[in-house]
Amino acid sequence: MRRTIISVLPTLQNLIRFLSFRLDPETSHHLVLSILAHVSKHRYLLNLLRRSSRALSASLPVTVMGIEFPNPLGLAAGFDKHAMAFPAFAAMGFGCIELGTVTPRPQPGNPRPRLFRLTEDKAIINQMGFNSVGLEQFVRNIGTTKSAVPLGVNLGKNADTPLQQAGADYLAGLTSVYTFADYVTINVSSPNTPGLRELQNRRLLDTLLSEMKTRQSELSEKHDRYVPLALKIAPDLNDSELGQIIDLIMRHHIDAVIATNTTLQRPDSLRSRMAAKPGGLSGQPLKPLSTKLIAKLFRHLQGKIPIIGVGGIETADDAWEKLTAGADLLQLYTSIIFRGPSVVGDILLGLERRLHSMQISDLTEAIRQVRSAV
Repeated sequence: MRRTIISVLPTLQNLIRFLSFRLDPETSHHLVLSILAHVSKHRYLLNLLRRSSRALSASLPVTVMGIEFPNPLGLAAGFDKHAMAFPAFAAMGFGCIELGTVTPRPQPGNPRPRLFRLTEDKAIINQMGFNSVGLEQFVRNIGTTKSAVPLGVNLGKNADTPLQQAGADYLAGLTSVYTFADYVTINVSSPNTPGLRELQNRRLLDTLLSEMKTRQSELSEKHDRYVPLALKIAPDLNDSELGQIIDLIMRHHIDAVIATNTTLQRPDSLRSRMAAKPGGLSGQPLKPLSTKLIAKLFRHLQGKIPIIGVGGIETADDAWEKLTAGADLLQLYTSIIFRGPSVVGDILLGLERRLHSMQISDLTEAIRQVRSAV
């Protein structure tokens, strides 16, 4: 029995790597997600996965947005778009899982091929375009399943919804997921829906955030629970644009900011022949861009609004760099493709070893001491 338990995670890891590098990226993604969805429906398989995860032995609890997380490492939106496999991701050791992006009505997204693997650069370019089963099926997929860790839901607008009417799409999403989401993300920063990033414009964003906070207040009173709102922003903002967004998230009392989405930039360091493909770039090349933006955000926010750091996290050192730059929570996606699910345990246990070397048991306190020393 012990041999079976120990072998579950390595077997899953080897399977993911085998599929990831022998099939086209989107086909392999669907197969991996289908396997994890199957695992999610069987308590025995979930228990085996949970008992074989080294990540669950790490003790790194944090409280952010008033939510208690067992550890600071979350799964970023985009992997489990349709809410099919979140119990399996929780069993791997993630401290939170962000589902979606989900749009009000079903839509296919952009034509295939739309996902490209830049192996030499440990990066992905995606042109997905919010492919979504729609809110009705999304909510049905979650059903009555209780998550072992906090769930975020990432909301987007339908591609054919005019920008001036985008608020209605986000309001519909918030209303539909409010009763089971632990927090909700307003995604206005994907580069793959034409015009979406214009919602980061001051006038449009001001209106959208005002509408969302009003609806949040109404739903909070109706359901007697407060569900925080996070805003996900692009790494390609200039200082003026970022300053306007910071002003708006503070004025509207947005509960967190997620930095960052994928980038349209193509660093000179890229070596893959796929580097010229259009779409959003994620993975290792995004790391310096997102970390720089996190540091800028923190200089302005100074802990008044939490920051969720995303982009190029592959090691415990990467995670520590994001945390000390200003992040309160972390998310990853691309490194699972290249390193498999064991990356979760590697990062968390690496952070725990760092705290041990500092002779500090509390992650939040360790980060505070490092930031105050800078």
